[in-house]
Amino acid sequence: MSFPLFHRPGAIVFLDDDPGYLEMLAMVLPRQWHIKLYLRPQACINQLQQEPPLWEADAWAQQEIIDNWRAGAPLIPQILQYWAAQDQRYDLSQVCVFDYAMPGMDGLQALSELTDWPGGRILLTGQADEHVAVSAFNRGLIDQFIAKQTPDISQHLISVVQRMLDRPQLRHSQIWRTALTQPQHALLQVPSVARQLTSVASDQWIEHVVIGQPFGILGMNAEGLVSWLQLEPASGLAELAELAESQGMDATSAADIRNGRQLVDLELQQALQRPGPPRMAPAFSIGHEGSMLAAMFPLELPASERPWTGYAKWLKKNGPRKVQD
Repeated sequence: MSFPLFHRPGAIVFLDDDPGYLEMLAMVLPRQWHIKLYLRPQACINQLQQEPPLWEADAWAQQEIIDNWRAGAPLIPQILQYWAAQDQRYDLSQVCVFDYAMPGMDGLQALSELTDWPGGRILLTGQADEHVAVSAFNRGLIDQFIAKQTPDISQHLISVVQRMLDRPQLRHSQIWRTALTQPQHALLQVPSVARQLTSVASDQWIEHVVIGQPFGILGMNAEGLVSWLQLEPASGLAELAELAESQGMDATSAADIRNGRQLVDLELQQALQRPGPPRMAPAFSIGHEGSMLAAMFPLELPASERPWTGYAKWLKKNGPRKVQD
């Protein structure tokens, strides 16, 4: 496995001609999911066909962050500004789940209309339709199919959709790959490192970005609180300790850094362009190889610099789930 350099929540679209089934989904699907429920294929298709230009604009907004960084602008303030200004990013659909057996237009026909839409595609089938689904999967028309007669279908559907939501978003990951050095990227590809970072990210955040200057992960939880997971290769501890001493930290603190017991947020403060008393945080090893350490630092931002509402409030603002005619 590899740790995704970029992750955020998005919408999941369901299309089924059975209103009772859609209403059941509205009740049982995880409350932290942003879901859209459609009865009519054309209404669903029309909505998804409007999204590719929005995906493109979002990718360009992130590419502009990278371009500005190459021109000398620090990354972290730009990412915070992007999160504050672009809350419509949560409305972009990442997965669609279409029923195959619908009158007038079946699920595969509906999916064939989505030529430029970049999300994951799941087909719901009846027992008699599985050969159609297998053929569609083999031809690359769908990413997954699920038989409606599967035992405990709701939990199985949730599991499959969650795996697709967790997949790296390829284009955005490619954009943020350029903000890392080759050795940094190689560290993140170590399987034990990727597994542990994935666990930390799922516990702490609903959205994150990995950057290389400074090296770490900027993440935001559902309430809009931001934190920084500083990553430090073991080979860089001596240099970090020297930096700490040059900034007036005492010998005991420098020794704790050098020995991998604590990390200091000096590079984070430089990136935020907000000098202040350096903060220390307990370090912990990432992965089994002992090649990297990490420490978590909450970002203590003034209220005037935290204009985002957070994903949870954004979901609430969108109102209760309802089936679209």
